[in-house]
Amino acid sequence: MRFIFTPEWFINGDVLIDPISFIVLFVFFALCLRTYKLNKKKNFLYLSAGFFLIAIAQLALILTKLILYYDTPFTQTVGRVIVTYEIVSSVDIFYFIGFFMHRLLTLSGLYIIYRLPVIKKTTKELFLALFLALYFIFISAVFSSKIYYLFYITSLSLLFLIIKNYYLVYKNNKSINTKILILAFLILALSQAIFIFSSIGIFYVAARILELASYLIFLFLIIRILKHKK
Repeated sequence: MRFIFTPEWFINGDVLIDPISFIVLFVFFALCLRTYKLNKKKNFLYLSAGFFLIAIAQLALILTKLILYYDTPFTQTVGRVIVTYEIVSSVDIFYFIGFFMHRLLTLSGLYIIYRLPVIKKTTKELFLALFLALYFIFISAVFSSKIYYLFYITSLSLLFLIIKNYYLVYKNNKSINTKILILAFLILALSQAIFIFSSIGIFYVAARILELASYLIFLFLIIRILKHKK
């Protein structure tokens, strides 16, 4: 069972991108949380929750790829435990769990970010919308192990909705920070579109580079916010 399509020559670069992404996402989460503590606006609390889930998703991806790519004492121990105690007949289940958690947490985080600027509805409508969203997110995360591009199509759809919402926000506030945020999400969306074709190695590499570029723009936005205190 193949979960990713990393060319052999790109393995080290692929693994390096994930810690950078995790650090940026975690710092963005911390910044949003700090902002919420200062002004008590719930939007920042939910935004921090969304980025926190995506950061943890990256952490799950890091651990899974380390075990998948490298023969280390830790990976050997994991292998011995699986064989000795007959936990599963194949190590594939470990990879499935790792990538499943990455996909589930990423889609959940994107959904939370998408829901932020949405007009308020009744409690019943919100509960129903949340239940349906979590259901489809779960289904996408599960079946993307067989149909890998299902995850990328779902994340791309959520990113388009996020971009649309923040464009409406930008039309009202004309903030440069909002514009930079939209640019970061646009590049991230482009990476997800290219990931759909990641069975071809060069497309996977291009998508990963674009994904890194989007997170570096998030990092630039963090630095800008801290510098200008806004």
